[in-house]
Amino acid sequence: MAFLGEALHQLLAMLARVGPVEIIDVVVVAFILYQLLRLVRGTQAMQLIVGLILLGMLGLAASWLHLILLSWLFQTAAPFVVIAIIVLFQPELRRMLDQVGRIGHLGRPLFASNPQIFNRAVAEAIRAAERLAARHVGALIAFEREVGLEDYAATGVRINGEVSAEFLQSIFFPNSPLHDGAVIVRGSTILAAGCLLPLADEATVRDRLGTRHRAAIGLSLASDALVLVVSEETGGISVVENGRITRNLDVEGLRRRLTGGLEPSRPAGGARQHLLGWRLTGPKP
Repeated sequence: MAFLGEALHQLLAMLARVGPVEIIDVVVVAFILYQLLRLVRGTQAMQLIVGLILLGMLGLAASWLHLILLSWLFQTAAPFVVIAIIVLFQPELRRMLDQVGRIGHLGRPLFASNPQIFNRAVAEAIRAAERLAARHVGALIAFEREVGLEDYAATGVRINGEVSAEFLQSIFFPNSPLHDGAVIVRGSTILAAGCLLPLADEATVRDRLGTRHRAAIGLSLASDALVLVVSEETGGISVVENGRITRNLDVEGLRRRLTGGLEPSRPAGGARQHLLGWRLTGPKP
């Protein structure tokens, strides 16, 4: 009871000194924590956070109850816990830094194009997906947005060719050298083919999915890419964004998802200016 009374007294003393600066401080910290929770929601990191919270509560209890040996163990292990957190949360920390770097679209656009070429490239990708799905030929196409995919493009064969339905069909033709990998599209150009993408952990995937779908989810979690998947088993067409998969899309649904997620930015005020980049925010779920 004495401990609770002292804690209450300290809390009241702190509240008495609260001013505008302290309120701003609390709001900023709360916002950061909220964004961190949004970042790890639905991922394996959520279970790791719960485990760390339980360990922290155990350490505090050991200190309050004067458990000397257990307190010494937690104090000794504290520096190693910091290193373990960095290792365990490496994917989430990378995603967080990527998102911070994209605040306000401060990053330089990765490419420039015009609406006509963009619309034609999207139409060609949709036409290829429709034909591949009808023949139950698997395909995996990743559309680069603000986060560059050069690291993944380096694992495949450099193409640098214009997007066309026939070109995409030939890449994913069964038994062709590049049909098992992913195609990375930048604007209206096929950057590379036969690329290796990171697979999502089975713990983060609720449904039983094939390798292509897991690779699409893995890339969407590691970047802001929009990924189109054609199932070899069912012929279904899916689009993956931010770790969320939309399955069994028809041609019109696929067109809405691609044009909504890869829409060219429009100059403000109706001025007819040359497009300097792309507005790469997808539709709200």
